[in-house]
Amino acid sequence: MDVSSYVLLSHEQALRRRMDVVANNMANSSTIGFRREQPVFHEYVEDSGEASVDAARNVSFVLDYGAVHDTRAGSFQTTGNPLDVMIEGPGYLAVEAPGGGTAYTRAGSLKVLESGELATSAGLRVLGENGQPITIPADQTAGLKIDDRGTIEGTAGPLGRLTVTVFDNEADVTPRGDGMMTGNGGRVLTAAETRLHSGGVEGSNVEPIVETTNMVEIMRSYQNSQRMSDALNDMRKRAIERLARVG
Repeated sequence: MDVSSYVLLSHEQALRRRMDVVANNMANSSTIGFRREQPVFHEYVEDSGEASVDAARNVSFVLDYGAVHDTRAGSFQTTGNPLDVMIEGPGYLAVEAPGGGTAYTRAGSLKVLESGELATSAGLRVLGENGQPITIPADQTAGLKIDDRGTIEGTAGPLGRLTVTVFDNEADVTPRGDGMMTGNGGRVLTAAETRLHSGGVEGSNVEPIVETTNMVEIMRSYQNSQRMSDALNDMRKRAIERLARVG
């Protein structure tokens, strides 16, 4: 293939990456606490010294640089469950990740395990202050409530506090593939900095109409790329035919 074909191929690979991200956004339009992703691409310019024309020596390719999260909060969805919470503002709840370590989530649908530990709806233990799981005594599970500072109140008083971890750079927070996020360099907010809204959860911030429009644009861009590729192939064929006649 010549350089033009490689450029088109890099563009089509970028379009495929965009489509994968948009499709994932659409699939999670109902997922609690999900934040839509947006792919990021960089331009890579290669100096081709072999080109006969100076203007054609710099060739621009498309490189996949990664994805960033849309940090806009989703809407508050009332559930009536006093253990369900939505984080108001930036930050994530810390949970014990499968296989060890710490993962982060904005999905605040919580429950009490049979062992008495507070966990997400998927059964992952929620970490409170000092990075330790929060244990609820069996005789206080019926009257639990969570205030706006994250303090879990039982019938006999405070039982622990949900902590919210923020990251200075959201690009450092990456999906694990299981609905959880990983990140380094996070800072735990103090009780005075924490704001939670109990009795409901944060819905996905994905707008299906916007994502559907993005899909249509991606398909049109891909069709244009294919037409350009066909035009280049026709041009090569005509050039070869002319060279054959000259020979």
